[in-house]
Amino acid sequence: MSAQPHKTREFTGKHMLFTIVGFFAVVIGVNVTMATLANTSWTGLVVENSYVASQQFNQKARDGRAQAALGWTGKLTIASGKVGYSLTDAFGKPVSLRAVKILFRHPAYEAEDKVVTLGADTGQAFSAQHTPKDGVWIVEIDADAGQAEPYRDVRRIMIAKGAML
Repeated sequence: MSAQPHKTREFTGKHMLFTIVGFFAVVIGVNVTMATLANTSWTGLVVENSYVASQQFNQKARDGRAQAALGWTGKLTIASGKVGYSLTDAFGKPVSLRAVKILFRHPAYEAEDKVVTLGADTGQAFSAQHTPKDGVWIVEIDADAGQAEPYRDVRRIMIAKGAML
């Protein structure tokens, strides 16, 4: 029997090059993936002054409970370049409105924010021509129904192809 010599494998420059390139490829790939996910999914909240917002929280909570006790339901429609809004009371009857103002706020930055004042179609339904860009929006609706404070309806919506999903 003849023993064949066992050939040892050397760690060469090529191996080192492949190791370094592989390491940096993984690091760069993870960084690009995380940056893309952060850029496309961040839904942060921008508050002008957190101290003032915290001071107003309890009053806003009381106002919200009083408004919820009314049992009113708002209907927001966005399609075909038109934004519409109407209110119904707890019994499903239309609530007469005087004016409706909608603030479209982009959750990530203020440059896209836009205030839209709706005009009366009837005493109960209001609409205006406006097509928000596709994406996530925070919609703040102030509907004047003749009470001391406007009816406030705040929603987070998604727009795709000019229509609300």
